[in-house]
Amino acid sequence: MSWFARLSVAARAVIGAVVAIVVIGAVAFYWIVLGPGPMDFAGGKTVSLADFHAADPTGVPPELAHVGLVARGAYLARAADCAACHTAKGGVPFAGGLAFVLPFGTIYSANITADKDTGIGGWSDAAFLNAIHKGVDDEGEPLYPAMPYASYTGMTDADALAIKAYLFSLPPVHNEVPQNKLSFPFNQRWLIGIWDDLFNADKRFEPHADRSAQWNRGAYLAESLAHCGECHTPRNLAYALDNRYKFSGEIQSGWRAYNITGDKDSGIGGWSTAELTQYLSLGHADGRGTAAGPMGEAVDKSLKYLTPGDTAALVAYLQTVPAIAGHLPAPKTTPAPASHRQGVLADFDPRGKALFAGTCASCHDWTGVSPLNRYATLTGARAVNDPGAINVAQIILQGTVRDTPHGKVFMPAFGGAYSDVEVAALANYVTARFGAKPSHISAKDVAKLRLQD
Repeated sequence: MSWFARLSVAARAVIGAVVAIVVIGAVAFYWIVLGPGPMDFAGGKTVSLADFHAADPTGVPPELAHVGLVARGAYLARAADCAACHTAKGGVPFAGGLAFVLPFGTIYSANITADKDTGIGGWSDAAFLNAIHKGVDDEGEPLYPAMPYASYTGMTDADALAIKAYLFSLPPVHNEVPQNKLSFPFNQRWLIGIWDDLFNADKRFEPHADRSAQWNRGAYLAESLAHCGECHTPRNLAYALDNRYKFSGEIQSGWRAYNITGDKDSGIGGWSTAELTQYLSLGHADGRGTAAGPMGEAVDKSLKYLTPGDTAALVAYLQTVPAIAGHLPAPKTTPAPASHRQGVLADFDPRGKALFAGTCASCHDWTGVSPLNRYATLTGARAVNDPGAINVAQIILQGTVRDTPHGKVFMPAFGGAYSDVEVAALANYVTARFGAKPSHISAKDVAKLRLQD
């Protein structure tokens, strides 16, 4: 008789439970850690840049090949959207201090101007590359992955150092940013080192040999510089990108980053090349909506500065990302009734309709098709077709501004004028009238969104 058989029933049950827990834990660990990489969906063979015989997909586009190091760095810094995270509201560009409100505390972005006391003015080239590729500062301390170094790690040394040259060409700004405020154990930086070992590949971009130069350029832009996945890809339990659901949408900083896979209902599979190009370069596509929040900022500070060739490359790459069905319904593309007496069920808070009539209808119209400006058209917009109404509520709270070829177009912020109850009522009315499915956002939900501002 084996030793196991001689044990009591209770002892065998305990051992069996422990073994089951260990096995389940191991399976969960490997499921999280051994997920696909950001470009694994493409299949085929990757090669080093030296072995790629088409046009180099890294660096600046051909139109800027003749410019100096600082000018190249300026273009690449915009493509990498550095200013968006390293500029506090009302602050000097790149001087840091922007707050990232996370479930486990608040992280403040670093000062990356050339100030030697509070910025990176004393950093060597090697220290800067370590920050970009490995996620460690000049003293070897791990950076929090709010800095998207797990995406930037694909950036070539030449491109990273061009960005450094550009930053060092700007006036240094003395700005001591606030200390991070994180709960235990997230305030233990040494734990980030373990996270890096598991989730930061620390590997430069490798093009796919069987793909075109344009596709590879788009991949370099989307994955390494513009780091699209950092907002649009869901995260796993370890807060790393889960590329099993690549680009399928996620909530970031109190805003919904939408599904940008090839799904025709909740993604961009039904968008034409012209619509995608217009949206990325202008922050608006007719019949698709207008960018706001972090996406609007990404357009204003980064994407609209891409050359037409780079925008085309980015679009070409995005159009190859496999479809992943989302939980949002297909947008309603037909206008709402012209009469305010039609279109919304009577069980909605009447304050929503009253607020829309008083402050919204003159620009957006009862149909949702703006008589004043196409940027104000709600019909077809994904925000009003989100049953969570997150972005609708945020736009009501914070307003939005778009730079257009014809000047600025803006919607004022109503967060100071409306209570949480009123914002919720208005958001629910808007989705019910113009969207495919009504929302039921609550005043408590709105109060939480205010904390993200």
